[in-house]
Amino acid sequence: MIRKAFAGALVATLSLSAASPALAQEAAAKVADPGNNAWMMTSTILVLMMILPGLALFYGGLTRSKNMLSTMTQIGAVACLAMLVWVMWGYGMAFGPEGNAFVSWGKFFLAGVTSDSTAATFSDEVISEYVFISFQMTFAAITAALVLGSTVERMKFSAVMVFALIWLTIVYFPVAHMVWAGGGLFFEMGALDFAGGTVVHINAGVSALVAALMLGRRRGYPAEPMPPHSLTLTMVGTGLLWVGWFGFNAGSELEADGTAGLAMINTFVATASAALFWMLTERAMGHKGSALGFCSGVVAGLVAVTPAAGNVGVFGAVVLGAVASVVCFFAVSKLKPRMGYDDALDAFGIHGIGGMIGAVGTGILHDPLFGGPGDGSVSIGSQTLVQVQAVAVTILWAAAGTAIALTVARFVTGLRVTPEVEYDGLDIGEHGERAYN
Repeated sequence: MIRKAFAGALVATLSLSAASPALAQEAAAKVADPGNNAWMMTSTILVLMMILPGLALFYGGLTRSKNMLSTMTQIGAVACLAMLVWVMWGYGMAFGPEGNAFVSWGKFFLAGVTSDSTAATFSDEVISEYVFISFQMTFAAITAALVLGSTVERMKFSAVMVFALIWLTIVYFPVAHMVWAGGGLFFEMGALDFAGGTVVHINAGVSALVAALMLGRRRGYPAEPMPPHSLTLTMVGTGLLWVGWFGFNAGSELEADGTAGLAMINTFVATASAALFWMLTERAMGHKGSALGFCSGVVAGLVAVTPAAGNVGVFGAVVLGAVASVVCFFAVSKLKPRMGYDDALDAFGIHGIGGMIGAVGTGILHDPLFGGPGDGSVSIGSQTLVQVQAVAVTILWAAAGTAIALTVARFVTGLRVTPEVEYDGLDIGEHGERAYN
């Protein structure tokens, strides 16, 4: 049986009445399982920790000191915006009771959702619908924040907020529906995405590349050295991301069961493999194994295992982490300089490329031939083709939507800060503060 996180199993019980009033009454009579509810509430908080402080410290440490606060503020503000938009119309667009292959509708402003309404899990147990809404809300928040890794140190704060509002609406919510909602395009195709390889990482990574190209390079790039100002803070952020990612991956099972355990151990071993292989690749290329390389490898492994977490075996996850780490290393160190784009914090090189490897690799490693949990009813070639198709559509959707969102933001606010603000730093120029006095 092909197992996917969320998808058709995640239908709020209140929406079942259209198909079967008797079934809706039966489901509505169920009480959310306390253990699963507690695990999902914990997972939701873990994902929030990935954003603030995890991603904020990871990205902030990689910037120059004069842009530390602006980077962290953009991440925090975009996450807050995503949370509000999610409860107003995002949840309805992604998981509403009515819909087509690309988007859903209904439950806008959480109409009809109460403390008694529930969402079904794979085993027909239920969790609180409010908990499910909150869990999915954190996914929207971190995905929008990830895009900013390519635009730091030069994009206006006002432009960031306008862009995020539009991008969430026309890019993230539809892709989330396509992957995880019954009737969604990728779901009906049979695509495997346990915790968001396409929805989160390819979506954010491709959007980051388009944003970097449309925004243009930072002043002085690449001739002027722009090293991270605090790898210590980046290392702390990396650790927080890894810890929070267990909520991201294992929480995507929606139950505290064996598949959640598989997702958990895979999140350990794929990440460990990727961290070491990045440093080994550095040594093989004549460099020293670096702290930055370790952090980059950790994130590459976490990204790659996201779609695979509950869909591959333990040693498949080890292989996936290693492959993603090596490929992402060359994407960052060779592809970016050759193409000349200024993806400041390598959001595309790690999240975009790593997400693609993870999504396609899941199609191969899911098969029991490689120790995966699949039952062999779908051939490796057929499943891999489905994965490639889902990746291709996501790339096109994200690229087009990002171009539209940035064009609107350019018209409304302008995209870049002035040369003077960029020279002095966005901390002072945009927020009137300094990270370090």
